Amino acid sequence: MSNRDEHRARMLRDLYAAYIDHRKDIVGAMLTDDFTFSSPQDDHIDRATYFERCWPNEPALNAFDIEFLAVQGDEGVVRYRAEMAGGKAFRNMESFRFAGDRIAAVDVYFGRNTT
Repeated sequence: MSNRDEHRARMLRDLYAAYIDHRKDIVGAMLTDDFTFSSPQDDHIDRATYFERCWPNEPALNAFDIEFLAVQGDEGVVRYRAEMAGGKAFRNMESFRFAGDRIAAVDVYFGRNTT
């Protein structure tokens, strides 16, 4: 893995840690101004809408367990198991596109609930 790929892999790990720590400021600094987010529930939403929908006031998640992470060039993929505050868990995959040293887009693919 190149130094740039290693830097981007670390950035993705830091992204999930910042989400758990409620550090919107850290995540905001990682995203490009024209950042977009897509999921089965969100169709190519912009940065402001992402923060409105994906950063609830009450914490819903306790932890992310990153099971797979790969970065190559301007693309990254993460599969994780997320533990919810109520004890339930689910798996998702996220595809990232980078622009320079920031994240330009995320596409989320929902997985199944786990125990």
